[in-house]
Amino acid sequence: MSSWATFGGDLHLDLTAGRARGLGLRAALEDALRTAVRDGRLAPGTRLPSSRALATDLGIARNTVAEAYTQLVAEGWLMSRQGSGTVVAERGPQPAPSAPPPGLRQPVAVRYDLKPGSPDLSGFPRGAWLAAARRALATAPHDAFGYGDPRGRIELRRALAGYLARARGVRTDPERLLICSGVQQGLGLVCAALREQGLGAVAVEAYGLPPQHAVLAAQGLALRPLPLDEGGAVTSRLGGTDAGLALLTPAHQFPTGAVLRAGRRTEAVHWARQVGGYLLEDDYDGEFRYDRHAIGAMQALDPERVVYAGTASKSLAPGVRLAWLALPAALVEPVARHKQLADGQSGALEQLTLAELIESGGYDRHIRRSRHLLRRRRDRLVAVLAERAPRVRVTGISAGLHAVLELPEGSPGEEEFQARALRAGLRVHTLGWSRVDAADRPPERPPALVIGYGTPPDHAFEAALDALCAVLGP
Repeated sequence: MSSWATFGGDLHLDLTAGRARGLGLRAALEDALRTAVRDGRLAPGTRLPSSRALATDLGIARNTVAEAYTQLVAEGWLMSRQGSGTVVAERGPQPAPSAPPPGLRQPVAVRYDLKPGSPDLSGFPRGAWLAAARRALATAPHDAFGYGDPRGRIELRRALAGYLARARGVRTDPERLLICSGVQQGLGLVCAALREQGLGAVAVEAYGLPPQHAVLAAQGLALRPLPLDEGGAVTSRLGGTDAGLALLTPAHQFPTGAVLRAGRRTEAVHWARQVGGYLLEDDYDGEFRYDRHAIGAMQALDPERVVYAGTASKSLAPGVRLAWLALPAALVEPVARHKQLADGQSGALEQLTLAELIESGGYDRHIRRSRHLLRRRRDRLVAVLAERAPRVRVTGISAGLHAVLELPEGSPGEEEFQARALRAGLRVHTLGWSRVDAADRPPERPPALVIGYGTPPDHAFEAALDALCAVLGP
């Protein structure tokens, strides 16, 4: 059988491309015809050969060609006219290629990625995850594959209640846990529920995560920035705001790395009780502390006034799309209702797999292994910078997956260093990127870069450090 045929003078149908992708003969013919129409080689109104003639040219069965024509007529690519055979259908005006819509982030080709907030994706525990998935699937009840409780699968909520109690000191139970598709979604659900109760403003740390700030703004909420110092957010300023919710990162402030002082934790809880408000504790990387014991969750001080948010995005991978909220009793129903409205429920198979991974001890083993590797990377980053960029001050390194590199006095500035890095194939974030209302206030901290040392794979880590030092200079 010939895989090439010519008809109409200059039309060539290549069936080998479709066959190479695993398509059957008829599907490969349909694909070749679609491509010819889409590319303009078959103009609207062009009459195609009869099914018998094309079958003869291609050396295939006439029925195969006839079925392909019928399918493409049904899809609108071709038209069948009584007495006139099969012709290419008219198509509406095709839009010219255009620039991507404004606001959509386009991928930038980089050799080394040092953006904060992501683990080394090559370290995802594929073997342990696959084994847990197999065990979970083998024992999953049939109702796990249907529509379920918007709070999430009970298996994962039970596993998390035990894990969070022993690993983070969280006081909760399965009935008050809700599984969501990331802390960002969880924040939006909590704010939507509180908006119904009259929430109009949220207190946030003066430096934080812009996507979370965007969620708050999308809910129509005003942001009230809290100053930061070496003791974390200055919670004494809460009383001077009209906020009914405070978004905090007590265990490891993002991005500065400060730990919220004990007195300020108590002060924040007292404020929430006094105004009838809530605190949302984003414990995004609480498992990863290196130089002393992990700081327990602030939620334990008052489970009825603190919403605890945790995630698998740093411990496993962002693509798992699993996070959790430990909710005050009064918020369980309204937040679950908004989760139902948002997407019904998070993926059941991922939840069952994570539950099995936790119950089997595989999650704890992965956390311990990751903590060891991350500490080793942090130590290496600090040592290399001390040797090759001694004027750069490194802070925020007691925990997590990132460090803050304060630039020397008289440096060109954050944006210039970021541009240099990009030209060198290196992605970094600036400290200014995380400022709230950055255009309206003078910076509270010296210019700095925020470096994610967890992101590069092991084989590229040393090269990434070399590129970083070259950008920072002597």
